[in-house]
Amino acid sequence: MRALPAGAEGLLIELGSAADVAALHAEVLRRRDAGELGGVRDVVPAARTLLLDGVRDPEALAARIAGWEVPPLAETEGPLVTVPVRYDGPDLAEVAGLWGVPAPEVAGIVGGIVFRVAFCGFAPGFGYLTGLPEHLHLPRRDTPRPAVPAGSLALAGEYAGVYPRSSPGGWQLIGSTRAVLWDPAREPAALFAPGVRVRFTEEGHE
Repeated sequence: MRALPAGAEGLLIELGSAADVAALHAEVLRRRDAGELGGVRDVVPAARTLLLDGVRDPEALAARIAGWEVPPLAETEGPLVTVPVRYDGPDLAEVAGLWGVPAPEVAGIVGGIVFRVAFCGFAPGFGYLTGLPEHLHLPRRDTPRPAVPAGSLALAGEYAGVYPRSSPGGWQLIGSTRAVLWDPAREPAALFAPGVRVRFTEEGHE
């Protein structure tokens, strides 16, 4: 772990893995909610970093965090969101071939994984979901699509994600959902937030 000042009241913590980020993110939220972290306002995870904003004394907080014993995040920790999916993506057959299974088995493989939102970015409501076993990691497409439909369930590298709106993208598209990922009139606006667990069910087989 390495801690660096970030601006006037920020602390950026670099970590070794997504699992380390998830565990520290949960621990920081617990301690903040218990009133132990003073004026810390925002806690923003990324792939290998955690940014804390509203830190009055970054150096002192970094020293405190270095002395914490941070337990691994329990698989059952965090709220669970279930998202129905139609496995109708244009890359479904290609993904099945890369996995060495018939196309109809992809739904069962994906449905058997409880993903977790590691961090958000790219577009409002887009969550980078971890949990895909290493042997199922996939390359991005050689040529990105100029427009991916909203609601597309996609895979790339170690991540899964759902496009909240139509946008360019180079991930492998395996399905689609009618779930609304981002709604400014809803509280919270984002269906996916860091720490949320996500399970994809095949539409009609919930």
